[in-house]
Amino acid sequence: KDLILKKAREVCPCNHQTINTFFCRLFPVLDWLPRYNVKTQLLGDVISGLLVGIVAIPQSISYSLLANQDPIYGIYTNFFCNIIYVAMATSRHNFVGSFGVLCLMIGQSVNRHLQLAGYSDNNAGSLLVGNSSSFSNGTGACDRSCYAITVALSLSFLVGLYQILLGVLQLGFVAVYLSEPLLSGFVTGSSLTIITSQMKYLLGLKIPRHEGVGSFILTWVDLFRYIQNTNICDLVTSLVALAIIVPVKELNDHCKEKMKAPFPIELLVVIVATVISYYFNFEERYESAVCGHIPTGFRKPTLPDINLFSSLAVDALPIAIIGFVMTVSLAEIFGKKHGYAVRANQEMIAIGMCNLIPSFFYCFASSAALTKTLLKESTGTQTQISGLVTSLVLLLVLLWIAPLFYSLQTSILGVVTIVNLRGGLRKFRDTPRMWQLSKLDTVVWWTTMLSSTLITTEIGLLVGVCFALLCIIFRTQRPRATLLGKVSNTEIYEDQSTYKQLSSIANIKIFRFESSLYYANKDYFKTVLYQKTRVNPILLAAKHQQVVEAQANADTGNSKSFFGARFICLKPAKKRAEKPPADACPPSIDMHTLILDCGAMQFIDTVGLSVLKETHHDYKEIGVQVLLANCNPSIRHRLQEG
Repeated sequence: KDLILKKAREVCPCNHQTINTFFCRLFPVLDWLPRYNVKTQLLGDVISGLLVGIVAIPQSISYSLLANQDPIYGIYTNFFCNIIYVAMATSRHNFVGSFGVLCLMIGQSVNRHLQLAGYSDNNAGSLLVGNSSSFSNGTGACDRSCYAITVALSLSFLVGLYQILLGVLQLGFVAVYLSEPLLSGFVTGSSLTIITSQMKYLLGLKIPRHEGVGSFILTWVDLFRYIQNTNICDLVTSLVALAIIVPVKELNDHCKEKMKAPFPIELLVVIVATVISYYFNFEERYESAVCGHIPTGFRKPTLPDINLFSSLAVDALPIAIIGFVMTVSLAEIFGKKHGYAVRANQEMIAIGMCNLIPSFFYCFASSAALTKTLLKESTGTQTQISGLVTSLVLLLVLLWIAPLFYSLQTSILGVVTIVNLRGGLRKFRDTPRMWQLSKLDTVVWWTTMLSSTLITTEIGLLVGVCFALLCIIFRTQRPRATLLGKVSNTEIYEDQSTYKQLSSIANIKIFRFESSLYYANKDYFKTVLYQKTRVNPILLAAKHQQVVEAQANADTGNSKSFFGARFICLKPAKKRAEKPPADACPPSIDMHTLILDCGAMQFIDTVGLSVLKETHHDYKEIGVQVLLANCNPSIRHRLQEG
């Protein structure tokens, strides 16, 4: 007990400096805010925050549709997450809020639970009496919208809990298993799924939302099946909006170095479309789907539904990992670009808090949003003060402006969502270049993209991770193996098949195996070793044993005649000469020493150690000495122990 207390006091000294350091690391705002320079930093933060806030308004509403939620909850999510992230983030440029890929995964989980609870796309007004998390009215009834946000906020609570636990336990290394080709393929596959899910809004069709394996194909089948029911008003509105937004956004990208700020075309289209829809009464005249009433103000905090945790636990895990990876990746990119340090585990805790705390205020899961983060960095943000300015813009919407979007068509929101997925679709243009650089990475990209699209996003991510790991195993299972030659007048040894004019040392062969030696590549090691050296010690030893036995039989002899004995001895020799083994070695061995270059071996397991023992023993049987070179300390230790 005394020893434990002594060690605990040494590791966790409780004094004023330690407490200050702890809180400054947990809340980085306490470190940089006292040094904030109002004269040089405030103007850039205010301008950037205003512009990002203007862009965030239509995207908050459109991504709510993707997450199967009412528009107000998307605004809540972006408002609360920014405030919390300001206090806890080490990144100065990340924007945390609704992100398309996460909203898709949230919407799939919410829709699945709505179906289990007895709701469907066509009975949005139905009631589920007696739900423990009811808050839609004072009568104790919870309608479809109420149950949907209950599922989403419970999911957000679990996502935040996972991310905080991973950060506290210093498990940020899990992100290394999501390589760049894998993430890129996943984002592209998810983008295709998102576009598919939004097509019914662009066409004004009322079709069921499919979930599970094959939902991508089933949705397109339904789109073509019911295409004769297309709402012409929604279709024309969508085409006009696309024709306006896409060229302007392309112009923004093309002229971003010359323009101080991109033109907010999305917000302008949303405002104009809302005004036109209101004055021409699209909802009643053409039966166009609109946002409807969006309430103002804030709701009272609520608790997540504990009864849903067991069914949401699996859904929350991939959302937590993807959210963390996107947040840390963007933070590190801009941290390197602008020369400041980013702590991955602190970012994980920060994004976890951005999901955990807002779940009590009717928010769904969030992460760093790519498009808004790029906009934030390009418009001159200096610190996370710009996030507070963005929250202030969203606060104005929450308090006064939100009801004005009553007549906004859902087809416009679908257009806004689809247009912001252009970056994911552009990855198709990069695949030829990727194929030239690495064919295996390209296969990983296509595998992840197709599985995320054709199966489900969660299973697609799992398939991508497993396939990428299998590719690594495949690379180590059949690595490159070469014989080395000496560069003239030097002590440098290189691959004989790659470099010219290398000299071989007489009767000595140097073999390099460019991978660790373990159970998966042990057979390949021996096969390629025999192939490269052209000496198979097992076959040579067997041949030598046969000769010895034949000689012994000849020497012992019997009562047969001298010529008969000669004939008997010569028959098997003639048979062997006529039918040699497939990989028989030449009678004379052109080496007396074999050197194994272990410089590329990082580790050797027990099976690899046994292979080295067998190799040493087999070559010793035919008079060849085996030496090991360039062994690192861990391999030398393993050899000594074994």
